[in-house]
Amino acid sequence: MQDLVPYEPGKPVEEVQRELGLERVVKLASNEGPFGPFPAALEAIEREARGLNRYPDGGAWRLRTALAELHDVRFEEIAPGAGSDGVVDYLSQLALDPGDEIVCGWPSFPSYVIDALKLGAVPRRVPLRDHRYDLDAMLEAIGPKTKLVYVCHPNNPTGTMNTRSELDMFLDQVPGHVLTVLDQAYYEYIDDPEYVDGLEYLKAGRKVVVLRTFSKIYGLAGLRVGYAVGPAELVTAIGKVRRAFDVNSFAQAAALASLDAPDELARRRAANAVGLVQLEGIMREHGLEPSPSVANFLFAEVGEDSRPLFEQLLREGVIVRPTGGFGAPGAIRVTVGTAEENSLFSEALERVLSAAVQP
Repeated sequence: MQDLVPYEPGKPVEEVQRELGLERVVKLASNEGPFGPFPAALEAIEREARGLNRYPDGGAWRLRTALAELHDVRFEEIAPGAGSDGVVDYLSQLALDPGDEIVCGWPSFPSYVIDALKLGAVPRRVPLRDHRYDLDAMLEAIGPKTKLVYVCHPNNPTGTMNTRSELDMFLDQVPGHVLTVLDQAYYEYIDDPEYVDGLEYLKAGRKVVVLRTFSKIYGLAGLRVGYAVGPAELVTAIGKVRRAFDVNSFAQAAALASLDAPDELARRRAANAVGLVQLEGIMREHGLEPSPSVANFLFAEVGEDSRPLFEQLLREGVIVRPTGGFGAPGAIRVTVGTAEENSLFSEALERVLSAAVQP
C-alpha cells in the first residue's frame, strides 16, 4: 500500500481561487461537460429533496428499467454504479485475486491499474501506438493469469479511438477466460461511422461488458452515477460486491430525467464538435500538436515534464490536467469548454509562452 499512488483528481475551482487569490478561474481539467445538468434533471433533484429522510432505492429499479429499454437489453443486464469508475472497482473486486493480471493500454485511465494493484493483481500496461490502443500488442500481453482486458474507447487521456474492424479482429482473438471491458464514457459525444457501439458485441454474445456514465455530456459529474451493460450473470456478481446505496437518490432521479432529452443531447454534441475545432486551433497556434480526438478533450505533448506549464496556467486562472498520473508525464489534457472558456485558455497560454521566451 505504501507504493500505491492514488488517483489525483483535477483541482477544484474554489481551491485555486483561495490559494492564488484569483477572482475568475476556468476549469478545463476533468472532462466535465460545461453546461450543467439538463433542466429536467434539476427539477427531478428538487422533487427528490423532499424524501431525503429515506434511503435510496438500492436496486435502482426505475433507472435500470429505463436504461434497459433505451439500450434494448434486459433489466438483468444493467448494473448501476457510482460513476463508471465505480463499476471498474466492482469488476476488479469480483474478478481479481492476488497474482491475477489485467491488460490495458498506457497511458490510459488510471483506475484500471490502481484498482488492480489494491487487490494484489498485476497490471500489464501496453504502450500506445500513435496515441491509440495497440490492440495487437495487447493480445500478445494476455496470458493464462489475465482476467480483465480494458479497452478505453475513446482513450482517456489521448481522446483517440479504434475502428470497428480493429475491435472486431481483437475480440475474435481474446481468449475465452478473459473478460473484455469496453469503457465508453464519452460515447454520446461521438459521431464517427468507424466508432462502434460496444453493445453490439454484447448482443452478439461476445464476452464483454460496456461502461457508460452520466458524468460527461449529461452534466452530472458531481452526483457520481454510471452503469455497466453486461451478461446477466456478471451483473448478478456485481450486485454481490457493490455497496447497497452507492447510487444516491439525487443521482438516480437526475439520471432518469436526463434520458428523455434527445434534442438537448444533440445540441451538446454539436457544441462540443465546434469547441473541439476551436480548441485544436488554439493549441496549434501556440505550437502544440494535439492528438486527433473524438471526445470532449485534447491531449498534447509539451516536453519532458508538464507540471511547470500546468502551474503557470494555474496562476493565470486556467486549470488543465497534467497527465503524469495517466502515464504521460510530458503532456497536458485540456477539456473543451464554452467558447468564452476556450478563449480564456488561449489568452492564458499566450501570456505563459510569451513570458517563457522573454530574456
